Amino acid sequence: MKSTSEIKKILQAATIEELPEFVKEYARDERAGVKKLVETASKRMALLEKEKKRIEALRVYEEQYKDYSYICGIDEVGRGPLAGPVVAGAVILPKDCRILYINDSKQLSEKKREELYEIIKEQALSCAVGYATPQRIDEINILQATYEAMRHAIDNLACKPDILLNDAVTIPKVSIMQVPIVKGDAKSISIGAASIIAKVTRDRLMREYDQLYPAYDFAGNKGYGSAGHIEALKRYGPTPIHRKSFLKNLL
Repeated sequence: MKSTSEIKKILQAATIEELPEFVKEYARDERAGVKKLVETASKRMALLEKEKKRIEALRVYEEQYKDYSYICGIDEVGRGPLAGPVVAGAVILPKDCRILYINDSKQLSEKKREELYEIIKEQALSCAVGYATPQRIDEINILQATYEAMRHAIDNLACKPDILLNDAVTIPKVSIMQVPIVKGDAKSISIGAASIIAKVTRDRLMREYDQLYPAYDFAGNKGYGSAGHIEALKRYGPTPIHRKSFLKNLL
């Protein structure tokens, strides 16, 4: 008979798929320690089932428009910061895609976003990003720059989408059918995936800018107007990646 510590190691090494077999094998063990381990495994299984149901609910729009061959989710990140680009993500997932834990990127930890970024890149039929630079934002305003970044993301896809599921907006100058969904990054798996791609891409870029301009803590604030960021602006002035039009009332 295996010791409780040996069984604990088996549970720690077990994948999600192996949990049912673990519970089946040790459910009749009367030792208190083993009972706790079985209970832990059962809770993990219950959480997994709950997550699967949540993902099915996230597929409601994908099911509604399932007759379209290529359904593309669109989202952006970075409309509010004082520095850095606005970045749009565009993702076309396979019809039967059920990547667990996809959500509005703001609801996920940085570690989970990074993990999901790699999974989405691996499983997506196509995904792409589009940018609008701080200079372009100053030139045409943040809303028009956001639309431009979204159009660039669509154009950068490897295959042309038949329908766009957008987070709240309708993008001008796009001939593809669009479905704007308010808070879509928390209601559509495709838009949620796009939000993760956009967020991770922009965060990585801001960490690179932090190496160039360490006084502003871009790695920490991602260009948003934190107290430390504003203090650095007042002390050192704006960098080339600051949005001049956003600083008029600040400096």
